[in-house]
Amino acid sequence: MACIQMIGWVFDGPVDPEWKYETYVAKELVSYIDEHYKTIAEKKGRAITGLSMGGHGALYLAIKHQDVYGAVGSMSGGVDIKPFPNGWNISKRLGTQDEFPERWKQNSVIDMIYRIKPGSLAIAIDCGTEDFFYKMNVRLHDELLYNNIPHDFTARPGVHNWDYWANAIKFQSVFLSNYFNAKPYII
Repeated sequence: MACIQMIGWVFDGPVDPEWKYETYVAKELVSYIDEHYKTIAEKKGRAITGLSMGGHGALYLAIKHQDVYGAVGSMSGGVDIKPFPNGWNISKRLGTQDEFPERWKQNSVIDMIYRIKPGSLAIAIDCGTEDFFYKMNVRLHDELLYNNIPHDFTARPGVHNWDYWANAIKFQSVFLSNYFNAKPYII
């Protein structure tokens, strides 16, 4: 198992040509790991998960690259970037929301649900009920239900901090273990 910690949004930035995190994580890193380590070099052998902006990133990458990842998890994910037009330097990567509203929509997980192919991804979403991202995670859960997309959704008391994530990571580990040990795999 390989883990990486990234600081930043996991999409390629049309404003900043050096910002190629989507390309790096979904293509270059996966290719490198498959070439240098004994892996199951197909989607049934890969999963991605993250917390906070990494939760957004994991869902974003898995949805856009359903041929690469078979399972995805998000803990306290910022699954809708549109409510934060001045937050986290997103505008340095996408341009301002006022100027490029469609870019912001195209890069928000909540607006990408239509791209999920039935049976393509095992999905787990986890968020604390006092987390400032909670309502958007509930909205994502509701949209997934409305679109008949199977997923696990967990909400427990907690805020956007390591005390919550230390527990959530255990649940994500069980989810991923169940995914990798299931027969047949989701394809």
